[in-house]
Amino acid sequence: MATEPRLTADFWVRAYLRRLEMANIPAYVTKRGDPTAGAVLVKLATLDGQARAFQRSFDLTSGSRIWVVLAEGPEAEVDATLARQRKNDPDLWVIEIESRDGTTLLDQDGLST
Repeated sequence: MATEPRLTADFWVRAYLRRLEMANIPAYVTKRGDPTAGAVLVKLATLDGQARAFQRSFDLTSGSRIWVVLAEGPEAEVDATLARQRKNDPDLWVIEIESRDGTTLLDQDGLST
């Protein structure tokens, strides 16, 4: 069975950061993971003390990959969730976005892996 070609994690992260930069959305890599196959978590900080973290998942009804909410609430709680995820998988990348209006440029805007 042939598998669909995939971008390396490092390439995807660089492209995503560039797209955010072009939209004037501040973003930072807060944890670097495996450059080839590390998974990526995206933290959205809305600058009001609240945050949301996203992870890639599979939509079983369509078979496609989608971004889903991993955690949301007070920023400190979301950070604790991300720290636990990193403890379990040190290959994870974590990108933090600062966007008051919640813009992430993930699937809803056409960015996929």
